[in-house]
Amino acid sequence: MEEKSVNKTNSNGYTFLFAVIMVLVVASVLAFTATSLQPIQRENVRQEKMQSILATIGVETDRAGAEELYNQYITEALTLNQEGNVKEGVDAFTVDLAKELKKEPIDQNYPLYIANYEGSKYYIVPLRGNGLWNAIFGYISLRDDVNTIKGATFDHLGETPGLGAEITKEWFRKSFENEKIFDSNGNLIGVSVVKGDIDPSDKGDNKVDAISGATITGDGVSDMISERLQRYLPYFKQQTEIKVATK
Repeated sequence: MEEKSVNKTNSNGYTFLFAVIMVLVVASVLAFTATSLQPIQRENVRQEKMQSILATIGVETDRAGAEELYNQYITEALTLNQEGNVKEGVDAFTVDLAKELKKEPIDQNYPLYIANYEGSKYYIVPLRGNGLWNAIFGYISLRDDVNTIKGATFDHLGETPGLGAEITKEWFRKSFENEKIFDSNGNLIGVSVVKGDIDPSDKGDNKVDAISGATITGDGVSDMISERLQRYLPYFKQQTEIKVATK
């Protein structure tokens, strides 16, 4: 009898081996590519963070020019403790708020940036809270009176386009400009995003107009502003006392 020849390349074993080899090759290439890109990605994130910080004081720049302007206008980057005192040895720029918020307030690091722009001093506070679907975050800058907002930036991880995602838009960010964070009785209450008949020219009402259809995201913005700023109240009081003492 004539034996039938078997084509090894058509066997199940060969197919399986080929698939395993291809998976390993593709996985290795992807892992190498991801590892190679990590330094670039980290640098992009670092520069974008500088852009956001600068934007709160009215300095707009692209990523390429962010570091130069950051070094020019950000005069101090402090890390505070719960009592408002400076913690030595902790780099404010590398503090990860997502991790800090998982700690008890007494154990958290509170980064603060101090800017000098066009002859004026500003205090810039990082923000982080919860939106509808995921985290929302940003920065808010205060004028030298530690009461009047100079500017704010907001971003998100997964808010709905056209609704909650509108917190990134210029019109929403600009509504916070010159709003007060203390009420008429001297209580720190932040700024609330509320529905209703809001007068944009009334900068002493501690309110800005809400985004239509994005109540939960707006509430998240209100909550994160008041919660984060409350953590800096001991430091703000120290600054007020210093100003009064030097008058």
